[in-house]
Amino acid sequence: MPFGLAEPGRQINRVHSPLLARAVPWLTVALASIMQTMPVIAAAPVVPPLGFMILLAWRQLHPGLLPVWAGLPLGLVDDLYSGQPMGSAMFLWSVAMITLDLVEQRFPWRSYLVDWAVAAGFIGVYLVLSGILAAPPQSLPLLQVLGPQLVLSILLFPLSERFIALCDKLRLARFRSIA
Repeated sequence: MPFGLAEPGRQINRVHSPLLARAVPWLTVALASIMQTMPVIAAAPVVPPLGFMILLAWRQLHPGLLPVWAGLPLGLVDDLYSGQPMGSAMFLWSVAMITLDLVEQRFPWRSYLVDWAVAAGFIGVYLVLSGILAAPPQSLPLLQVLGPQLVLSILLFPLSERFIALCDKLRLARFRSIA
C-alpha cells in the first residue's frame, strides 16, 4: 500500500495521525484558494471560487470539523491570492460559516439535493457580493457576466465534494505505530 497505509485486514498497531486529521481540511481549502490564481485567459470570470467551494464541501460533509471562526483565517488566505479587496473573503466566508452553522442546527438531517441547493445558494450569493465589493461603480455590467461562472461553480460542486471525500480518506488513514 502507498504511504505506509495499513491494509484493510491488518489493523493491529495502526493509528490515525493527529497531524493529518487536523491539517488536511485547512490545507485543502488554502491550496484551493491558491490554485484558483492559475492563469486562465478569458474575457469574463469563469474560474469557480475553488477555496470557497472546498470550504463549503468540508463544512457540509463534516459539520464539526472546521470551527465557525475558520472563515476568517481561510478568507485571509483567499484575499491574499485572489486579488479581491482585502477583507472581502474574510467577511463573506465568516458570514457563510455562521449561516451554515445555523442551517445545520435548524436542519440536522438533509438530503444530498438539499445540500447541493444550499451550496448553490451560498455560491451564488458569494459571487454576487464579491463582484459588488470588487467593483462597486461597475457592479451592474459585472453582475451580467457572472452567469457562466455561477453555472460552472454550481455544476462543479459535487466534484468538489467527491474530492473532499477522497481527502477525508487520507485524513483518516491509519499508519503504523511504534509506541
